Amino acid sequence: MTSLLSDLKVTVVPQSDFMIPDAEETGATFVANALIKARHAAALAGLPAIADDSGLVVDALGGRPGVYSARYAGENASDAQNIDKLLEEMRNIADSDRGAAFHCAACFVMPDNGETLIAEGSWRGVIARQRRGVGGFGYDPVFVDALLGVSSAELGTEEKNRRSHRGKAFAELVRQIKCRQ
Repeated sequence: MTSLLSDLKVTVVPQSDFMIPDAEETGATFVANALIKARHAAALAGLPAIADDSGLVVDALGGRPGVYSARYAGENASDAQNIDKLLEEMRNIADSDRGAAFHCAACFVMPDNGETLIAEGSWRGVIARQRRGVGGFGYDPVFVDALLGVSSAELGTEEKNRRSHRGKAFAELVRQIKCRQ
């Protein structure tokens, strides 16, 4: 997040530095969950807060795992277990029907007046049949960029930030914040 917000010349401090517990993500959408997290942090810290929520939306699975991406294979599932479940569910899906998108919603909330800015970004690709690459986290090893033909786990940080859902959402959020200054 620090590199994605570098144009703002702000100091990014994680909520854990304020002993703020994680908010319960009960929203039905990425925007709802990002707002829950940002409002929670802003209220408890008394400072402006930025939060995001993101996940993988798979066309052939009706949008699953969606907002449940981090816990797709269960509440305490590892990234590997989530990928295993995804690959198993998609094993009989034709290559032409393996479209997917990473989606991110990023929110900025002011603690005093509740002013809120929301930005979203998506990154289209396809789900590979097996893991590729060693970088990244989550579903990165099985998400193949539609234009480059490489998995997210095979991209360097700068290239990933330029192409990714999170990079796009945060670039738009930074633009909105600069416009209000």
